[in-house]
Formats: sequence, structure tokens, C-alpha cells
Amino acid sequence: MIREVTVSDIDTLKDIAAKSWKVAYSEILSQEQFDFMLGKFYSTEALTASIIESNQKFLLFSDDSKPLAFASYEIDYPETGQTKLHKLYVSPEGQGMGIGKKLIERIKEIALENNSTLLILNVNKYNKALHFYEKIGFRILKPEVIDIGKGYVMDDYVMVRELR
Repeated sequence: MIREVTVSDIDTLKDIAAKSWKVAYSEILSQEQFDFMLGKFYSTEALTASIIESNQKFLLFSDDSKPLAFASYEIDYPETGQTKLHKLYVSPEGQGMGIGKKLIERIKEIALENNSTLLILNVNKYNKALHFYEKIGFRILKPEVIDIGKGYVMDDYVMVRELR
């Protein structure tokens, strides 16, 4: 089941993020950068602000027994006709079950309903998820390095998927 997130889901989001980050980033980032980024983007305060104050919308995927994944997206980011996938995290016990693809397909439906023609995202250049995104139709548009503070950067690829 996929549903919209509310602030009452923040602890669930934090749990999924921590579990999936450990798998995705423990070999890519130093422990210091890992802790900094997880705290910066997935603290209660940061998630609350994203849910309440930003234009991001969050979706939560649950099976019959528990939440397994979440995604966030933003329509018309950075410009009309583009929908940005900000976050997609699947807990380790949910990986390989098609959950990430289901969340992206739901976001694609929403994007098309809002006249978007492109779905865009950033992914760490060394994240194994890069191959997942390519497999489901994304292509690398360009590299991008983003300064996130304290001397740390996100070394990413910007990826796109045409929706029409």
C-alpha cells in the first residue's frame, strides 16, 4: 500500500532512512560525513520542515505488516514540466521486491497528472542504486557537486527520465 506521509510518520521515515543509508552509504562516506548528512537531512526538525513547509510531498510504502520504504518528490522543480524525486529509500528487508519501482511509478503518475514531461533526481556517483535507476529508464544528464557544509559535498549525477 502506498499512502501520503504525515508528521506522525517521522519516526518511521527516520528508521527507514537510517537502515537504508547504512547499506547504501557506509562504504561510500566517512562515518563523520554519514552522521552529518543523516542528521542534517533526516532529523525530526528537517523532516518536519520538509513535510510541512516545503513543496515536497512524501509517500510511504507498507506491506501487510510494516512500512518498508518512502519517497519524496516535488512538482515543477526546478521549473515547470519537471518533477524532482528528492528521496527514495527502501529498507534492507524490502530491497529486491520492486518497491522502489512501485514508488517511482506512482510518482510518475502524479507527475503526468500535473503535466510534467521529465522526472529528475540526484544520485551519488558511487551508489549502487545508480544501476537501478538506469534499469528503469533514467539516464545520466550531468555530474553535479553540491556543497552541504562543514567541508562536505554530495558528489552526484543528475539523472532524467522522460515521461511522455
